[in-house]
Amino acid sequence: MTEKTVKIKKESIHKSIIVILALALLISIFTGGFGTASKNEEIKQNAEPEKELNGINMKSLIDDDAIKGDKNAPITIVEFSDYECPYCAKFYSETFNQIKSEYIDTGKVNFVYRDFPLNFHKNAQKAAEAAECAGEQDQYYDMHDKLFEKGVTGGVDSFKEYAIEIGLNEEQFNNCLDSGEMSREVKQDLSDGQKAGVRGTPAFFIEGEMISGAQPFSVFKQKIDSYL
Repeated sequence: MTEKTVKIKKESIHKSIIVILALALLISIFTGGFGTASKNEEIKQNAEPEKELNGINMKSLIDDDAIKGDKNAPITIVEFSDYECPYCAKFYSETFNQIKSEYIDTGKVNFVYRDFPLNFHKNAQKAAEAAECAGEQDQYYDMHDKLFEKGVTGGVDSFKEYAIEIGLNEEQFNNCLDSGEMSREVKQDLSDGQKAGVRGTPAFFIEGEMISGAQPFSVFKQKIDSYL
């Protein structure tokens, strides 16, 4: 075999190796080879953290919403609710005040109300915005209580009357409500509720566990006491 022939064969081998390496590199890019995570593993790594053992991580359920009670209380209740929902009104009138007097006022529980206006309730969205606008003047729960106690059937005009009754700056409140300034805030609450699995109102989360519907005080008491 001549020196020229050997040289040509060596060049052919080198070319073949280069081609093989190039193909291997392409395969590694599409399959996650050579020590990198597979496509499924990468998706899993980049996914949102799984729910905690008791359900939802409570911190993920609290946006910049108004807190009723001691913010450092050991237990947090988050309610997703609709001001026009009759079952939400039932919870407010029959159960909420019992929770307030036994747990919120005593520093054992704090309470966070988040908006979940159902699209077939025509006044629910603006009622939620009205509460958020009142919150801009540090009177969120004053408006929250008015909306449940006096109802929302009167629409925006009645919300403006409630604002006067609870002593809000009328011009500031009306500008906020009429401009739709809080529309995005309300929609964010709705979106967060949907992500957490809320499908109807009222829905509550206590230490990550969901309670659905206007349950009696005994149900909340049993659950709260189990965490204290």
